[in-house]
This record gives sequence, C-alpha cells and structure tokens, in this order.
Amino acid sequence: MRANHLNIMKKLILFASIVASIYVTAAGKGEAVLDPTKAGQDFKIQGEYLGETAEGDRVGLNIVALGDGKFKAIGFDRGLPGDGWTKENEKHAFTVATKDGMMVFKEKDGVEYTARLKDGKLTSYLDGKEFAVFKKVTRKSPTLGKKAPKGAVVLFDGDKHGADLWKNGRQTEDGLLMEGCTSKQTFSDFKIHIEFRTPYKPKARGQGRGNSGFYAHGRYEVQVLDSFGEEGRHNECGGIYSTKPPLLNMCYPPLSWQTYDIDFTAAKFKEGKKVANAIMTVHHNGVLIHDKTVCDHATTASPMREGPQPGPVFFQKHGNPVRYRNIWVLETK
Repeated sequence: MRANHLNIMKKLILFASIVASIYVTAAGKGEAVLDPTKAGQDFKIQGEYLGETAEGDRVGLNIVALGDGKFKAIGFDRGLPGDGWTKENEKHAFTVATKDGMMVFKEKDGVEYTARLKDGKLTSYLDGKEFAVFKKVTRKSPTLGKKAPKGAVVLFDGDKHGADLWKNGRQTEDGLLMEGCTSKQTFSDFKIHIEFRTPYKPKARGQGRGNSGFYAHGRYEVQVLDSFGEEGRHNECGGIYSTKPPLLNMCYPPLSWQTYDIDFTAAKFKEGKKVANAIMTVHHNGVLIHDKTVCDHATTASPMREGPQPGPVFFQKHGNPVRYRNIWVLETK
C-alpha cells in the first residue's frame, strides 16, 4: 500500500508540473495565466478601446476583466492615457454587467450605457441612441526592442547574455528572465532599458495581481504590477513605491510587453552622511511618468539600505510569474 501511495504521489507531482507550465498558481486569488491562447473569452474582451462619439469627440475605454464574466471599465475623454487623455480631462468609472446579450456600463450617478461587442468593434448606446463606436486597439511601446547603445552593458538578451549574469537567475524555456534575481554587476549612475510582462490574473486584486518590482541599486523600487485600468498610485505600476505616484497610469493590459526607460542618479555621501538624494526620471511605454523625482529613502522591502556603494539591478520576487527581457544598462558616471 505504501509503494502504491508513493506512485500515486509521483504521478500527482508530475501532473502538477505539467499544469504549472500553462497556469502558475501565484500570490493572491486565482491562477496566473501566461499563454494568451489559453486565457479564455474574458481576456479577449478586456483591453483598450479607442472611439468617437456621435458628436465627433474622441474617447478611450479600458475594459478590465475581473473573472467569471465580470468586468469594470474606465472611460477617458479625448482618448487613452498617453494618447489624448491627460489628468486635466475627465474620466468615468463604470461597473459592467451583461444583460440580454448586451454589456451594460453603469456610472456611480446611475447613468447607464448599453453596448454590443462584435469583431473587436464596440457600439455603445445612451437612451436608445448610438453614443459612440469603439475599436479595440493593441498599443506597443515605441521603445520595445530598443537595442543597447555602444558602451552599454547587456544584462539579459535570452541568448549570449543569460541568467548566469544574475544571482538566483532563472530562465524560461522560451528565453525569458524570471523574477527574483539580482545582477552580479553593480552600477553607480546609469540609464536602463527594461522590458517586462505581467501575467493575466483576473480574479486577483490589488497587490496580488502580477506583482514584482525593479529596484535601482537594490534600493529604490519602481513598481511592476498589473495596474491596467487603476488610479495610478505610488504602489501601482509606474509608481516609485512609497515615494511618488506616476504622472499617468501607462500600464497596458496583462500579457502585453511593456517598457521602462529609466535615468538614475545615485544618492551622494560625504564622510558617511548623505548629502544628496537619489533621483529618477522614468518613461513607461515611452511616456514620461516621473521627471527627476527625488527618492529620499530606500523602499522598505529593498534588499540594500542607502549607502555610498554602487548597487545592482534587482527584480523582486513576490509570488507572481512576471517575465523580463532585453535588459541593458548604460553607465553615466
């Protein structure tokens, strides 16, 4: 009986490893899906939409999947974040339900829009009249695939520069860097290019939804998180954790490849005392979200405290399968 029990356990472990290649159980509620072809119908509906009202006004829409056929949505006057919409323009939060084959978008003030989605085209109606027509769009960062300039240090390209350049470095079979690693090389002031992808976890919420983070010098965190359709807080994607929220929430939908292009100036010390704070300028998907932001303290969860020593590049492991690629650093000092 004991031998039979062990054989059963081995089979269960093997089965679990096969399932994990597609669905990865991670921190927070629900499973993390890594393959878009296996993400289901809700994934096909969620995403960014760009459209025009009957009056000719440009409008944008984020539809966020919440699992089990549930959604929420954010409407943006004049376009999408980074493409027409700014914080000076209005945005509208909707709960989304389905009724009689239609989607019903309801604002807090009770205003309801109905909409029909077909072939990537969403037609919305207000009081029975056509309000706006949207088309689903897939944006790509203008710096996606950016090549390392002369003199740059390539930290990861999935080929000649792989996981061996990282402490605790792990590489997937398809050549991506896994979260939870620290570069063996350290740097002072630098420019860095990073490409990252968060998983699809529709049933998770908040910090459980595709969480990782880039730490400059292993000290100051720029959050990596699936914050698509969220407010854009300091602890959401693009935020410098516990320091400052991004100027815009430029987070693309989960399973999209996204970019950070960051200029980092290290804190300065004299005789063991800090005389100047670290500074970061951050572009997220090609859009400026931090302009010389002062970082006056190390992030609480950082593996290194503030100090005069050069520091590594660190990608936080937070129980979520976040992937990285095309990482290079150009020292500026």
